Amino acid sequence: MKSEKNKTIDFSLEEGKEYLDKCLKFSPDRNYSSEEISDNIFLGQSLEVLPKLPHGFVDLLIADPPYNIDKQFNGYNFHQLNYEEYEKYTEEWILAIKPILKENASIYICCDWKSSSAIERVLSRHFTVQNRITWQREKGRGALHNWKNAMEDIWFATVQKGENFTFNIEDVKQRRKVIAPYKVDGKPKDWEETEDGKFRNTFPSNFWDDISVPYWSMPENTAHPTQKPEKLLAKLILASSNPGQMVFDPFMGSGSTAVTAKKLGRHFCGIEMNELYCSWAQKRLEMADQDKSIQGYADGVFWERNTKGYQNKVR
Repeated sequence: MKSEKNKTIDFSLEEGKEYLDKCLKFSPDRNYSSEEISDNIFLGQSLEVLPKLPHGFVDLLIADPPYNIDKQFNGYNFHQLNYEEYEKYTEEWILAIKPILKENASIYICCDWKSSSAIERVLSRHFTVQNRITWQREKGRGALHNWKNAMEDIWFATVQKGENFTFNIEDVKQRRKVIAPYKVDGKPKDWEETEDGKFRNTFPSNFWDDISVPYWSMPENTAHPTQKPEKLLAKLILASSNPGQMVFDPFMGSGSTAVTAKKLGRHFCGIEMNELYCSWAQKRLEMADQDKSIQGYADGVFWERNTKGYQNKVR
């Protein structure tokens, strides 16, 4: 029996049958309309589902494909490939993704240092690479004969060149503590004093050191081995989509992209091949009807990790 404080979603497939039944079961014998797939998760293989989806319906793609390492996903094993094979694998699903994207769509792909170069090479052949985000995991296993691996990358690309894409910079500002408050005529300059301290809302960079990986006492946490934090996804969704637009994830996992999109007033669609992960995702989507909070995001800004405001304002 786990502690009452342990919020981790980790029920069995038998226990989660009611949630699995609410997911869309992929049928290869038909095509799907944008209306019927909106706000739903497909149970199926991405490369089989994608050709059956409508063209040009996605405003924002967020993908978290298997990294190029040996990893076990609830009975499915991804085996590390050589560089050329992993690049070929990436090219295959990127080509399948292209038809469903709108002309002004944005793309984010998560990866680690081993897969990052292959992801960038493939992206640059098909889209316009805009930036690379690096985020600090803040925890990880130590290594006796190497540096601890505590960073991951997210490649940001757009379908078109130029500036014909969404980027809401004002929606993704970060609230940082003011260490040396500067005043003009006795009044704060570019900072404010609140009940939680002195803060400045700053423009975000492409290095994120304010992300907490989900852990046992967080309601968003599941037993999925590579779950992404809702706070991280909220930054991508707020920056590169508008309310009511479609956010798509072809490797849905335990549903973090869909849940975060729902909490932020976007439509979502995703694909996941594992029945248990689909069940967990559907459970989280229903939880989001009651609780739309995102840990680390409150009052329209992203709080630094472990700050007083972060702890007080967000459950």
